[in-house]
Amino acid sequence: MATLPNLRALAGSDEPASGANQPLPLFPLVPCHRDVEGQAPPPPEPAADRVGIARLAATSPLADSRRGTEYFLLPARSILNRCDSDRVPFTWTVNPYRGCEFGCKYCYARYTHEYMELDGSEFERKIFVKQDARQMAFRELRSSAVRGEHIAIGTATDPYQPAERDFGATRAILEEMAELEGLSVSITTKSDQVLRDLDVLKRIHQRSSLSVNLSVTTPRRGLARLLEPRAPRPDLRIGAVRTLRQAGIRAGILVMPVLPGLTDRAADLEILARAARDAGACWFAANVLFLMPASRKQFFPFLAAKFPQLARRYQDWYSRSGYAPESYRAEIAERFASLRRKYGLEARPETPERKFARAEEQLTLPL
Repeated sequence: MATLPNLRALAGSDEPASGANQPLPLFPLVPCHRDVEGQAPPPPEPAADRVGIARLAATSPLADSRRGTEYFLLPARSILNRCDSDRVPFTWTVNPYRGCEFGCKYCYARYTHEYMELDGSEFERKIFVKQDARQMAFRELRSSAVRGEHIAIGTATDPYQPAERDFGATRAILEEMAELEGLSVSITTKSDQVLRDLDVLKRIHQRSSLSVNLSVTTPRRGLARLLEPRAPRPDLRIGAVRTLRQAGIRAGILVMPVLPGLTDRAADLEILARAARDAGACWFAANVLFLMPASRKQFFPFLAAKFPQLARRYQDWYSRSGYAPESYRAEIAERFASLRRKYGLEARPETPERKFARAEEQLTLPL
């Protein structure tokens, strides 16, 4: 039976260390609260009875609100988060934002808002921007604990969600990476906005190992808009892979997640595999939907409203487990293996073997 990954490590923790085109009106519009005179507006919630990341979130000043989404400045203590799970091929994760405006109905990371004592439904409505991302990256990337270890950007929230256009936390981190040599870095995103940073990515590629994953769940625009309301169109993401490959940067397509009965049509997967090959993708990989309890609360009502014929199947499969049945996962794995053989695609980008750092090499951060 499959085991749960270390989800908290994937998403990262900010607790103080102990030692098509026009966006749809998904949410009602709210007035902009940007304070042009620089005075911080009041925090979102009273914080007296909160601790850890919940207290930090509750005292985070509101920086802006638009499109029905509020943006807060989170006083994070770290930009790099150690992942101790041996079930993932990386040691460090970077998520410049908490919450994601793309609003994917199935997103597993909704549970991370619960650490801040917020409901998972607010995952796309309250976005927390990690403050001082550049300064933290400058300090932490030079630690001996990071040397030779893989750094995965975007393991929980999208580093190129709409907030990045305004706050630029992802680019700031990449610019610090571009100053160093010998790093191993991957980026995972649903957005062609990654091409904005092509100049920086080229610099990183010249001095370090870099790979970029574009997540594409379906070639059908209408279905993508339902499932991922504010993410760029699938064809734009595939086009980003083509541009990255033309620039000499390793890039591929992740069909993650595969949603049973929704995005697993053989014809659709064939279209994606062919598009991956034509775009010059280096790899073509997939995982079946993993559904956390916080995500089920949002996804099950969505299914009942939009795809009622699938509601019972998902209830039977996911009510007691985050995973689809093993037989279905094996079927999807074989289907993708067959598509890779047919179109000459690899399974995953190579990443360096993980090292077990000695105690004296652990990354230490000031409180």
